[in-house]
Amino acid sequence: MTLHDLNEKDVIQIKTGENLGRIDDIELNPATAAVEAVILRGRSRWMGLLGHDEDLVIPWQSIQNIGADVVMVDVELPPARPSKPHRSWP
Repeated sequence: MTLHDLNEKDVIQIKTGENLGRIDDIELNPATAAVEAVILRGRSRWMGLLGHDEDLVIPWQSIQNIGADVVMVDVELPPARPSKPHRSWP
């Protein structure tokens, strides 16, 4: 399996069923060349003009299953960033 193959699969949190995105990169151990983690880039805010959320690094041990279409993970997610309330016009 290649990084390109992994990049085409959705990453799903087993506990919540939430689609976390797709794998963008991997982290390798330089001494052993073993995969240490997969990295999902943070989602862009307002087409990237307002930056991106933090990257999500998922340890390789948290991957429960790699299927034909999805990667199932069991990982604690960081708390969601509260959105600012929209201003209502008078």
